[in-house]
Amino acid sequence: MASGSDRNPIIIGGLPSQVPDFDPEETQEWLDSLDAAVDERGRERARYLMLRLIERAREKRVAVPEMRSTDYVNTIATKDEPFFPGNEEIERKVLNATRWNAAVMVSRAQRPGIGVGGHIATFASSASLYDVGFNHFFRGKDEGDGGDQIFFQGHASPGVYARAFLLDRLSEAQLDAFRQEKSKAPYGLSSYPHPRLMPDFWEFPTVSMGLGPLGAIYQARMNRYMEARGIADTSKSHVWAYLGDGEMDEPESLGQLSIAAREGLDNLTFVVNCNLQRLDGPVRGNGKIMQELESQFRGAGWNVIKLVWDRSWDPLLAQDRDGILVNKLNSTPDGQFQTYATETGAYIRQHFFGDDQRLRAMVENMTDDQILHLGRGGHDHKKIYAAYAAAKAHKGQPTVILAQTVKGWTLGPNFEGRNATHQMKKLTVEDLKGFRDRLHLPIPDKDLEDGLPPYYHPGRNSEEIQYMHDRRKSLGGYVPTRVVRAKPLQLPDDKAYAGAKKGSGQQKIATTMAFVRVLKDLMRDKEIGKRFVPIAPDEYRTFGMDAFFPSAKIYNPLGQQYESVDRELLLAYKESPTGQMLHDGITEAGCTASLIAAGSAYATHGEPLIPVYVFYSMFGFQRTGDQFWQMADQLSRGFVLGATAGRTTLTGEGLQHADGHSQLLASTNPACVSYDPAYGYEIAHIVKDGLRRMYGENSEDVFYYLTVYNEPIQHPAEPADADVEGILKGLHRVKAGEKGEHAAQILASGVAVPWAVEAQQILADEWNVKADVWSATSWNELRREAVEVEEHNLLHPEEEQRVPYVTHKLQGAEGPKIAVSDWMRSVPDQISRWVPGTYQSLGADGFGFADTRGAARRFFHIDVQSIVLSVLTELAKEGKVDRSLLKQAIDRYQLLDVAAAEAGEAGGDA
Repeated sequence: MASGSDRNPIIIGGLPSQVPDFDPEETQEWLDSLDAAVDERGRERARYLMLRLIERAREKRVAVPEMRSTDYVNTIATKDEPFFPGNEEIERKVLNATRWNAAVMVSRAQRPGIGVGGHIATFASSASLYDVGFNHFFRGKDEGDGGDQIFFQGHASPGVYARAFLLDRLSEAQLDAFRQEKSKAPYGLSSYPHPRLMPDFWEFPTVSMGLGPLGAIYQARMNRYMEARGIADTSKSHVWAYLGDGEMDEPESLGQLSIAAREGLDNLTFVVNCNLQRLDGPVRGNGKIMQELESQFRGAGWNVIKLVWDRSWDPLLAQDRDGILVNKLNSTPDGQFQTYATETGAYIRQHFFGDDQRLRAMVENMTDDQILHLGRGGHDHKKIYAAYAAAKAHKGQPTVILAQTVKGWTLGPNFEGRNATHQMKKLTVEDLKGFRDRLHLPIPDKDLEDGLPPYYHPGRNSEEIQYMHDRRKSLGGYVPTRVVRAKPLQLPDDKAYAGAKKGSGQQKIATTMAFVRVLKDLMRDKEIGKRFVPIAPDEYRTFGMDAFFPSAKIYNPLGQQYESVDRELLLAYKESPTGQMLHDGITEAGCTASLIAAGSAYATHGEPLIPVYVFYSMFGFQRTGDQFWQMADQLSRGFVLGATAGRTTLTGEGLQHADGHSQLLASTNPACVSYDPAYGYEIAHIVKDGLRRMYGENSEDVFYYLTVYNEPIQHPAEPADADVEGILKGLHRVKAGEKGEHAAQILASGVAVPWAVEAQQILADEWNVKADVWSATSWNELRREAVEVEEHNLLHPEEEQRVPYVTHKLQGAEGPKIAVSDWMRSVPDQISRWVPGTYQSLGADGFGFADTRGAARRFFHIDVQSIVLSVLTELAKEGKVDRSLLKQAIDRYQLLDVAAAEAGEAGGDA
């Protein structure tokens, strides 16, 4: 047999084959011992010995490779299970009542004339997983801290409501108003965990699959970040995320496992409900999803606890001396286990145990009914408790508990394990009777046969309910509960914004840099400076924020254990366990999860944080738009910066980097207050107002989105008569026309404002047109206000009719209105119906491409000369100028020749 030094120089199965063998004789003795074990006791015995050796090696801290997956049995051996401190009989009664009420609530919601739906099978499978958590692990907020953060699986919400009903947190009227939030107000219950809809109850929205696990990881990390920086004591908080095995197919579910392992987030536990079913059928019909997930989580560095079988399997596994039963469990695919969940004990005896005499002998003294009730581990309270206790005790790694269950468990043969069970919402009378009998509830047949099935409550003074209250009292209060304890922040005065209001003088800077300068001054503030949380996806240098590295530093719980290659530079890369900046790597999804966790810290932990997330604008609302909805739902606050904005401004990058639509996408989010500022003083007022609205007195549950650009321009100083109201409402005049016979109005936003000013000059000098230039700081906010005005007028015809702000602002402005931006025309077109007189827009519709800024703007006809032509065209339509001037302008400026355009300003990453 070849020794280690003789083998090929490759890594085989994770073992380093180039390590020299300094004692070949000892090595051979070990190999001979293994050979003897195989020859004399069989491969199964040898395998057992090898596994025990690996276990002992880890106990001795010998660095042996992890196995990708283990046998299809419970990770925690029966002998290692801790004492179960609860009263299992009482807990069973409580859970039975909860199961009943959850199913009845959904079934009643399907009554004639309502039919709003709901899901019952998911909670039916995971009910025990939640119940053990509620009774023994989930910490509440009554001690004054954030308690535990629990990400409930969205489709399991009926069970959470049903339990709250037993505890008198919700009334019967509220259960009957499930999914009827407006028609049954104020009793309506949201379909899923929606904090915005139930702000005193839910904390974390999770039903958009994949975002729950992602959010949980970054919430656990945010807890550590806040503690490291001395902002809040989060040492007692544990994050629990309840997930589905089908949900783990979402890229977001598994995509960020490595950061949790890398940072040792042992304050995080995933509980994956492996009921083996998706919405339509098996998760892995021909495979084994628990084994697959175990491999993925182990490979990512997580601690994995498998909870496969309940206690009824313990005697059988204890008999399995030759491993035949374990081998059968290992080799049976999920699709077959799903079938076993729907079949009889006789079928299981024949098809699972029947093909081997040793297996048949194991169950020969068991009845078919006993075989039928060989159960899944996710329904066994003692086994679940053991898994949870082990997860909480484990240090240095996050833990995932993979718990096998049956979808639709206890709901009866028409539901349990059926492919269609997720879509089944209503129980027949016979289903209800069978369900009642299985749960041993004292509900007479006549109550099930006449009208709607009743809810069940054992009585406020019953032993079960008192037990529930006692358990929650001992754990610090009721969950889920959302509490806002944060006080308004003392906000900076005008001095913090003075630099931005001075303009840039002769220097040209991009609006990105103008914002960064405002942020830098705010982070120096003694009151709120430490509460800012800069976040970027590996782009701080691109956005000119490397100046923050030496002072704010990058958060890394391990610090910086190496000498930075740029350590001698003034702006050297610097990591610290107490760093303020979050550098999440090239992951917009991860950064947005950090944004959400930081932006909701005012509620989660009672300590406000002010996240500032800066990213390539194209990869914000387009790539992570679902998370921005999650942010709105979670009532998170903060600043979102779409940098390198515009379809023609990020020169050279091309199609996928050319953003001409994120403002339009932002307009669809009701919580998003969005702006497209042109100058530093506008940014100063917007940021100041944002801090007031989000963190001052009477704070609002909104977040601010600013698009900023990488094209350097000269920023004027704030004029003495600056129209601050107009800046904040979305439209103010930045430069009045000085000369010209014919009047016109140019409305521009962001980087287009300097084009409009240049066009204004050309119109006056060459075409005798006097044009005013307006900065439309927010097309979106102008539209939002106008829509609100229209709705008020619609519903209050007897009152004096209100006038939209944009209409009022432009009422006396003479001449046609031309709107221009670096966005598609749909963005400025949002306000067209409320603009008095003639209104025309220019925009960058279509895909972007790589070229000079000048060529791109000429192609889309949004450049300076195209603005001039557009103004002349509208004046010609009104008969103010001769139409022959239009062809003259086209020829003079060579507007049909993209190559004729000047290249424009080059460079300007920030």
